[in-house]
Amino acid sequence: MTVEAEAPHSQAPGQKPSVSIVMPCLNEKETVEICVRKALSWLERSETPGEVLVVDNGSTDGSPELAAAAGARVVFEPVKGYGSALRRGFLEAKGDWMVMGDCDDTYEFADLDPLMAPLFEGADMSIGNRHAGGIAPGAMTWSHRYIGTPAISFLLRVFTGLKVGDSQCGLRAFTRGALERMELKTDGMELASEMILKSARRGLNVAEVPVPYNIRLGEAKLNTFRDGWRHLRFLMLASPNWMFTIPGLILTIAGIVILGASLPNDRIAIGDFSWQPVFAGSIFTIVGFNALMLGIASRLYTSARGITNEDAFVRFYNRYLSLEVFVVAGLALIGLGVVLDAILLITDSAADNFTLAAIAQTLIVIGANAGLVGALASLLEDGN
Repeated sequence: MTVEAEAPHSQAPGQKPSVSIVMPCLNEKETVEICVRKALSWLERSETPGEVLVVDNGSTDGSPELAAAAGARVVFEPVKGYGSALRRGFLEAKGDWMVMGDCDDTYEFADLDPLMAPLFEGADMSIGNRHAGGIAPGAMTWSHRYIGTPAISFLLRVFTGLKVGDSQCGLRAFTRGALERMELKTDGMELASEMILKSARRGLNVAEVPVPYNIRLGEAKLNTFRDGWRHLRFLMLASPNWMFTIPGLILTIAGIVILGASLPNDRIAIGDFSWQPVFAGSIFTIVGFNALMLGIASRLYTSARGITNEDAFVRFYNRYLSLEVFVVAGLALIGLGVVLDAILLITDSAADNFTLAAIAQTLIVIGANAGLVGALASLLEDGN
C-alpha cells in the first residue's frame, strides 16, 4: 500500500500538506516492515497525502527488499552515517512536511498525530521527548538516559538558549522551509544536535511533545563514546565563543592582572617558598591572546559556512579589520617589546626588572601571533 505524495508546495488552500516519512536503515530486517506498515497506516487513517521513504545505508540483510515489499519507496546512500542517510532522504523526499524516525520500532509511527500537531499550529519543527512520553524498561541504557543525553541537552541549552529536554530524540517533524533554513551538513549522529543548534540560531519555532520509546529489536548502531564525542566535537567547534573567545578573554585578563601585580616585586614569599607569578602571567596572557585570535578566525569560518549567524562582531571585522590591520598591530606590539628589551639592555637592569623583561618577551610573542592569525583570518575570508 502506498499513498503518493504531491509535489512540494502544491497543496490547495485548506488541503493537508503532504508528508514524507523518512527512515534511515542499516540492517533492520526484524523491524523495517513493521515500521513502514505502521507509517502507511497513519497516512491512510489520517487521510494525509504522503509517502514512506526508506534510505538504505549499506544493508546486507535484505532490509531494502523488505521495505519495498511493505510499500516504502527505497533510495540508497553509499556514504555511511546516520546524518548522511537522513540528508539523502530529505533530498529525495517529495512532501511539504517531513517526519524522520528510526526504523527499529522504537517509535510509534502508527500515531504521529501528537508530533504533527505543533506544525498545524505554526511551529517550524516538532521534536519528541522520550523522557516525558515514557521510556520502556530496558529501552535505553542508563549511561544514555542519565549522562549522555542530559549532558548534550544541557550544552545545547547553554549554547543556544533553546529549552529542549530530549535533544537526542530521533523522532521529529518539520516543514520543508525549516529544512532549507537549517542547511544540514553533518554525516553522523551529531545531525540531531546540528538540527537543534541551527534551528535556534535561525530563529525557527521549535516545539517539543511527549513520545513513547520502546525496546528496539536487532543490533544497536549507537556507539556511546564515538558518537558522544562526535556530538561534543560538533557543538564545541560550532560555538567558537565558548571554545575560544570566552576562555581566551578570561586567561588574558588574568595574565595581565598577574603581570601587573608582579611589577612591584618579582617574587612572592609563601612560607619557606617563593613564587615568581610573572611566569604564570606571561603564559596566561599568551595562551589567552592566542585563543582570542583563534576565536576571530573560527567565527569567520563558522559564519561563512552557516554554522553561526553573522553578528555585529563579524560585520565589524568585515568593515574595519584586515590582514594589514593585524600585521600593523602585531608589528606595534613587537616593536614595543623590542624597545623595552633595549631599555633594559642599555640600563643593564634586566636582572633587577625581571617582570619588565617578561612583559617585553610576552609582547613580542603575541605580536607575532597577531600577524600569523591575521593571515589565517584573511585566508578564510578569501576562501568564502
